[in-house]
Amino acid sequence: MDAGRAEWPMAVPGSDEDLELRLALTSPSDTARGMFLRTMLEAVRTLGDEELMRRCQAAGGEEKLVDFFIYPITVNLRMVFAAARMLETRCGSRDEALRQLGRRAGECFLASTAGLALQFLARGNTKRLVSNLPSAYRAAVSFGARSVVWTGRTSGRLTMRREFMPYPFQEGMLLGVLEKAHAKGVRVCGHQLSTLESDYDISWET
Repeated sequence: MDAGRAEWPMAVPGSDEDLELRLALTSPSDTARGMFLRTMLEAVRTLGDEELMRRCQAAGGEEKLVDFFIYPITVNLRMVFAAARMLETRCGSRDEALRQLGRRAGECFLASTAGLALQFLARGNTKRLVSNLPSAYRAAVSFGARSVVWTGRTSGRLTMRREFMPYPFQEGMLLGVLEKAHAKGVRVCGHQLSTLESDYDISWET
């Protein structure tokens, strides 16, 4: 195992064991803006219904979410994993439930104030949009390091270190953001390297 990588066993993404591992690795300083949590709940409502959304919010333990307040990342983790369990049968698998949640959350995020700012910076250019994704994450959460390495004119790899959401959720999130921004032929392939480390190969058509 590489130096600096948390020496924790891997678990199946989205499983109860995976949730417990991720919760154990959090600290009080790991937080997310309310807009990030709220867009995830909107994704739950879209994929399920109002009752499912209420149950997921109850799992997180917060009665009301305000866009620019900060909340412990444990709140979002509990909501995402609860939603994935409830949607597993409807979506066909736990992985696909996470992916669809991420996709809908990405679409909702792009319609938010922060998402509109991201689109303004990109000015319709997909490569510029991908380049600005790390700064968009920094605006929404307090933790982690993200960077982009270009592998071609219309392809790159986004690396995420100390990222608490499982890779299928992030795959969906990236797909949702790029497709909502009208990128064509988008493909995102995630690779979970350890509990809190993942890479994402992103490509699109010109």
